[in-house]
Amino acid sequence: MANQSNRRVLLARRPDGPLSRDCFQVETSQCSTLEDGQLLIEANCLSIDAFIRTVMYEEAYHGSVPVGGTLVALGVGRVLESRSPEFEAGDGVFGPIGAQTHAVVPASLFRKVDESVAPLRAWVGALGVTTGLTAYFGIRAVGCVQPGETVVVSAAAGAVGSVAAQIARIDGGRVIGIAGGPDKCRFLTEELGLDGAVDYKSDDVEGALRELAPDGVDVYFDNVGGELLDVVLDQIREKARIVICGAISQYESMESVRGPSLYLRLAERHARMEGFAVNFFETRYGEAQRELSIWLKRGELVMHEHVFSGIDQFPEALLAMFSGGHRGKLIVEP
Repeated sequence: MANQSNRRVLLARRPDGPLSRDCFQVETSQCSTLEDGQLLIEANCLSIDAFIRTVMYEEAYHGSVPVGGTLVALGVGRVLESRSPEFEAGDGVFGPIGAQTHAVVPASLFRKVDESVAPLRAWVGALGVTTGLTAYFGIRAVGCVQPGETVVVSAAAGAVGSVAAQIARIDGGRVIGIAGGPDKCRFLTEELGLDGAVDYKSDDVEGALRELAPDGVDVYFDNVGGELLDVVLDQIREKARIVICGAISQYESMESVRGPSLYLRLAERHARMEGFAVNFFETRYGEAQRELSIWLKRGELVMHEHVFSGIDQFPEALLAMFSGGHRGKLIVEP
């Protein structure tokens, strides 16, 4: 397919503080001609994830995007042209498409998705690596939630947090979500069926948690870090599990990241704190996706989407992630 135009989002400059619109540049270019082993993919849905913010630094765990380079983004799309025997035109695929409308990419980085299991867009949301699978393994493999335990989830109205909270509920936990604002708290209790919600913007978080969990916290699924982690550490029970999934409160300045000051609660209460990255569970992705898809079909799991239309809106979608102005999964439809 010759002369396919592509609109893409570039890193214009590295942020030196809070993310701003001038860190991005949007341009139109032509796709290169396919070589053997490559695919031309038209993006369908791009996933907005917190790790995108970290790759804008010069050094990052997930790799660094050079200034002038296309921003990273996982997504789903359709193959328009294939030079790989593993794929053909029309296949729905998932992988690192990037922040662009079309991508010429190595076929080895992508995999077909089974659209009979769930719609294509679900593979960046409820069944997606950075959302559903992250939540699943954080709750099941790291938190090991047991029926009757009290589970607290921070950023519970976000993509990973909302799924993690629901899985903990499905597994029999008594689940309390922490989110910002009364609308998000109502979303947690009325739409997701959680047992309680704490508004960190207006509530006394420490006092509200003691009221909702008078016997303490068994599992804390942490997406935020910072001061909130200390608040919960002070209320953990014996043999509690602290699951470190992310620390979005710390991403705006990686040079000033601070750890918890109340970490000795772990020793005092024979508890553990464990971080994880979803890729360590890659051999179990199929297991997780099968179970998540069943919950979706039964209506036991809800995946709320906040959609931005057009690739030019990619910067605004990423800014929304760090302003807290969304619920559920942030998606860009290019």
